[in-house]
Amino acid sequence: MPFSARARMALLMTFAVYPVVVVYAGIVAAFTPGWEFWQRSLILVPFMASTIVFFIVPFIQTRFGAFIAGKKKALA
Repeated sequence: MPFSARARMALLMTFAVYPVVVVYAGIVAAFTPGWEFWQRSLILVPFMASTIVFFIVPFIQTRFGAFIAGKKKALA
């Protein structure tokens, strides 16, 4: 994958993952007051990894695959 395609993928992933991280972190923080950061991360990471692998990446590849490859402009 050329660098420009990786950069486009990174940009789309950033926009897609950031809101999910914020929401999940807020939910975990609400249910785990007083826990250490590493303990909250232990709960958060499996949910985040699953969401990225099963939902975000397939959505981005399906909807923006041509844009990432540089073949045409995105319609979003």
